[in-house]
Amino acid sequence: QVQLQESGPSLVKPSQTLSLTCTVSGESITTNAFYWSWIRQSPGKELEWMGAIDSSGIIYSNPSLQRRASISRDTSKNQFTLQLSSVTPEDTAVYYCVRDRVVVVTAKGAGSWGQGTQVTVSS
Repeated sequence: QVQLQESGPSLVKPSQTLSLTCTVSGESITTNAFYWSWIRQSPGKELEWMGAIDSSGIIYSNPSLQRRASISRDTSKNQFTLQLSSVTPEDTAVYYCVRDRVVVVTAKGAGSWGQGTQVTVSS
């Protein structure tokens, strides 16, 4: 059974770059037919899909983030990462890493989710 675990700082200062890592166990991130996404939920807001990387390393981005979000992977560690630059308090959210069979995930459906990690942007 696949398991995903997010890790990274819980507090980031405005203008800094947030870096989160998702460690995957029970499934290789190079397995065909899966997409590995980052999703967040800010207080009082809907889930926001931030981007994904597929089994071959192709990256899919959410244009609304204006290229602030960058996704990469380390296949030797079976991890994928999110970097979000120039953070503001509006980036305060719970961040999830997700495995799904679709690129854009907008709801908690059939995919596999990490438990989420709270990130607060504050000086």
